[in-house]
Amino acid sequence: MSSRTAARIAVLKGGRSAEREVSLVSGAECAAALRQEGYRVVEIDAGPDLAQALVEAKPDVVFNALHGRWGEDGCVQGLLEWLGIPYTHSGVLASALAMDKRRAKQVFRAAGLPVAEGLLASREEVRASHPMPPPYVVKPVNEGSSVGVYIVPAGANGPAQVSDDMPETLLVEAFVPGRELTTAVMGDRALAVTDIIAEGWYDYHAKYAPGGSRHVVPAELPAEITEACLDYALRAHAALGCRGVSRTDFRWDESRGLAGLHLLEINTQPGMTPTSLAPEQAAHCGMSFGALVRWMVEDASCFR
Repeated sequence: MSSRTAARIAVLKGGRSAEREVSLVSGAECAAALRQEGYRVVEIDAGPDLAQALVEAKPDVVFNALHGRWGEDGCVQGLLEWLGIPYTHSGVLASALAMDKRRAKQVFRAAGLPVAEGLLASREEVRASHPMPPPYVVKPVNEGSSVGVYIVPAGANGPAQVSDDMPETLLVEAFVPGRELTTAVMGDRALAVTDIIAEGWYDYHAKYAPGGSRHVVPAELPAEITEACLDYALRAHAALGCRGVSRTDFRWDESRGLAGLHLLEINTQPGMTPTSLAPEQAAHCGMSFGALVRWMVEDASCFR
């Protein structure tokens, strides 16, 4: 779909997930860039009246800047399919699979991609005893941006005392030491590998606060690790049936070489904030932020 035929864009932002504040920033950044590209833009804070707001806005395309549950898990995508409005990023099935970390891992493993061993456990089981030998990580099955992540180190005195607001069912997976790497995919192209350098765990603050982390792009890596990240990200994108832009996160244990590279998860709607990784990689490849969001609009469709 070209910009000549898609003049009016509705940017969905906010919503009600744990990542609402990040989504508001992503949405504002994307809306500003789309206006600079010549589009007429309406910004919609996604609430219970979203369907009515979309009907009234009459957009040619929806730019989905929502993050987390309801906006990134297939729910909004299904609504947009029902309304027949072309939209950015992945479709219903790919979005739902990617947000469910357990099922996504099953797909990745079937595709021959390296993932950490993991299991599901109830919140009470996690509190009562170690579900697996430490070190391991406990996190929600269906949240992003490192929301609600607990790390239980080797030699821990006791299991993770997760908070009461954590979901009833949790994902427990073996902790992979080493460097935090990520690769964005744009259509059928893997853009680059970024080395994320943070003090301690790459948590919510490190991801979104100015100065919370340092991004080295392109990452200074052995050629086989760079090539593997690019290859694995493309294969993960294809295995889930993703569309548009996605971002795949890795951990790499340098002491083990290629065997130490593990795929953590795929983000079907990566952040589009000033500190976000996908726009940085696009810029490294010579694409401005405005050109990136324009490409995403032109790539939009239904039946994704």
